[in-house]
Amino acid sequence: MSTVIVAGGFEDMSSRTIRFLDEASLVGPVHMLLYSDESLKARGGETPKFPQQERLYFFEAVRYVDRVSICSGPSDENALPEEYATPAATWVVDQAADSPRKRSFCQTASMDCRVIEEEGLRKFPEAAAEIAAGIAAPTAPTRKKVIVTGCYDWFHTGHVRFFEEVSKLGDLYVVVGHDANIELLKGPGHPMFPQAERRYMAGSIRHVRMALISSGNGWLDAEPEIEWVKPHIYAVNEDGDQPEKREYCEAHGIEYRILKRTPKQGLPKRQSTDLRGF
Repeated sequence: MSTVIVAGGFEDMSSRTIRFLDEASLVGPVHMLLYSDESLKARGGETPKFPQQERLYFFEAVRYVDRVSICSGPSDENALPEEYATPAATWVVDQAADSPRKRSFCQTASMDCRVIEEEGLRKFPEAAAEIAAGIAAPTAPTRKKVIVTGCYDWFHTGHVRFFEEVSKLGDLYVVVGHDANIELLKGPGHPMFPQAERRYMAGSIRHVRMALISSGNGWLDAEPEIEWVKPHIYAVNEDGDQPEKREYCEAHGIEYRILKRTPKQGLPKRQSTDLRGF
């Protein structure tokens, strides 16, 4: 397999970007060239909404990415930095970014060029497909199972950090609240993103063993999934602490852990509600 090069600012950290990286990883191990704040500001005149260190942290946690390098990027968007334009690499772009000049550049550099079709970037594989692909392999008998539940709307680095910390306790299973229950608990206008998309985003993080969609209701909407996973630990952050969860864990012999909601050092604190309009 050749190394796959993907290049850009990847400023929105959206599900479409994750789908693109997922598809690109089928070609080979993905080396992401992440354009720096300075180069993006020089091109567009505005400071990126998500700074490079936050983007770096986010994409290093994505299971479809093998390596991330911060770079200034070439002045011509139809070219790659010279040191990455080698015959051993394949430049993968999405359909919107495809151009004759990019293809000509690859031909001159003796590189392969692949285009990811737009049609597939709005579809989200189900958990069953991930299990079949070996992404969600069974937990080892010697490892503890840890479960977390939540909305995980507008997926951001705060979620990544939470998953990173919880995964240190054991193999992490994430249960994403189904759409009707999120609206019931949070009111009209929630969730911002449908359940299949939210589950996919949670499952794209390398700290997660498996991501599922809840099938119950109320604060314990994940009860059927908890009974299936049989976790040793139920972890929540301070915002997610609820009496119903505590009582359920006490009644079923599950350890209940509350983690403080703290961002990765040097990164801003993020909340999904605050990101509306981004």
